[in-house]
Amino acid sequence: MTDPLGLIGASGLTSQPSAPATGPEGTSPSFKDALLRNIDEINKLQQDAAKAAEDMQTGKGSFESMLIATNKADMAFKMMQAVRNQVIRAYEEVQQMRV
Repeated sequence: MTDPLGLIGASGLTSQPSAPATGPEGTSPSFKDALLRNIDEINKLQQDAAKAAEDMQTGKGSFESMLIATNKADMAFKMMQAVRNQVIRAYEEVQQMRV
């Protein structure tokens, strides 16, 4: 199983390797950079799914290609939602801490 958000160390969903974003130390990407890069990838997957659905309706594409593109976009979006929910939970926990 691939990691659509690239947070586990997988190479990503696209067939082209994306240039790794580096943080201020130059060693690893910051959370913000990784999140923004993966949001762009998810947006591209959703655009690809919409194009595949349009192609199927016009007779240029197959049902299978549309189904695969749609499932990839759906899974990536659900993964992004899960990350967002975890970040929100962590933020709420930090808010409740007493100083």
